[in-house]
Amino acid sequence: MSVPVPRQRIDSAAPSGTTGTPGTTGAATDLTLLVVEDDPAGALAVPELLDAAGTRVRIRTARNLTEAERLLTDDVHCVLVDLALPAPRTAEDDPLAPLRHILRLAPRHAVLALAASADAELAAEAVRVGAQDHLFREELDGRLLSRAIRYAVERKRADAVQVKLTESRLRAQENARLERGLLPTPLLDGSDLRFAARYRPGRSRALLGGDFYDTVRTPDGTVHAMIGDVCGHGPDEAALGVELRIAWRALTFAGLCGDELLSTLQRVLEHERESDEIFATVCTVDIAPDGRRAGLCLAGHPSPLIARHGRAAQLLPYEDGGPALGLLPRARWPRRQVELGPAWSLLMYTDGLIEGRSAGPGSPRLGQDGMVEMINRQLAQGLRGEELLDAAVTEVRSLNGGELTDDVAVLALERDRARG
Repeated sequence: MSVPVPRQRIDSAAPSGTTGTPGTTGAATDLTLLVVEDDPAGALAVPELLDAAGTRVRIRTARNLTEAERLLTDDVHCVLVDLALPAPRTAEDDPLAPLRHILRLAPRHAVLALAASADAELAAEAVRVGAQDHLFREELDGRLLSRAIRYAVERKRADAVQVKLTESRLRAQENARLERGLLPTPLLDGSDLRFAARYRPGRSRALLGGDFYDTVRTPDGTVHAMIGDVCGHGPDEAALGVELRIAWRALTFAGLCGDELLSTLQRVLEHERESDEIFATVCTVDIAPDGRRAGLCLAGHPSPLIARHGRAAQLLPYEDGGPALGLLPRARWPRRQVELGPAWSLLMYTDGLIEGRSAGPGSPRLGQDGMVEMINRQLAQGLRGEELLDAAVTEVRSLNGGELTDDVAVLALERDRARG
């Protein structure tokens, strides 16, 4: 049946104009409609429509699905499919087969279904299958067609945006699960030490940065703790930090400690880093089974802070440290024995905790001395464990006058004399 649409100026309720990209809109740009209808006498009677805003709707006609595939170019914004088209031989029992075929051919284009008013149920099913809207042949006129085209193009654009948002949200959730899974789970079964940690990456909307840490207890009862920092805080540095942490755990369970462990860890870094300029600072502590002594190794990393029972917190000795991993090929990292005492709190941290400003932008860095003073003040308030770490990170951010740009990792190990 013929679908006469005389050339006329018509009003449109939708915004005027689209870009040449399927499913997008812009200002005062023509629209192109591809009509797929197998009756030569039933094609739209004019080559274009002109609405009240002066925007043309050019009409292109295909008599079958094969011709439609040839004419379906990127400058087409909308496809009008006659549901009365013969179905492909492989799907003759499916009345919507022609529509499904067009939807597969044109995943980025808006699609309208054309049906007889007696086929209202089929037309509604066409929308459920994927068409943006349906039109009845008997009711079709220029005004309705123009409005339907604009609506379909806008709806397709909105659908495409929603799909991208959904995909982005799913990717973000997947990345978050991945990064969360890469954060360490302390292995301290059988130990009387209490553990707490806080981690804040410098990258916006990330869970993982170039800082890394871990804590494990080996079968002999020794508790090993490590914290490190890969220079930089992007995704590549985060990946390298995870590799170093996993390597440290494996080497520790294999019985390595001190200089031997750090030398091996440096070889891992040299093999895995993208550039010879990449290095990592590391601090390792191995605490004897009785909890009263520890071995300390520093590879270019800030020294831990210890608060012994009844005494102010202070830094552990740091004069005998070695260079950061990756700087010198035959470096050595001496292991220094330190006395912890019967009851203590040990705080290990990365430089993100001490390199923020002490009083807002332009002020001096907080530094280790400022951090020790801050921690002593918080300990005097009775803060311990997770509360202490939360307070420390919060105050450092406040002193800095805003978010810290570097990654921050901080962990605490505590031994209570009454429990020991």
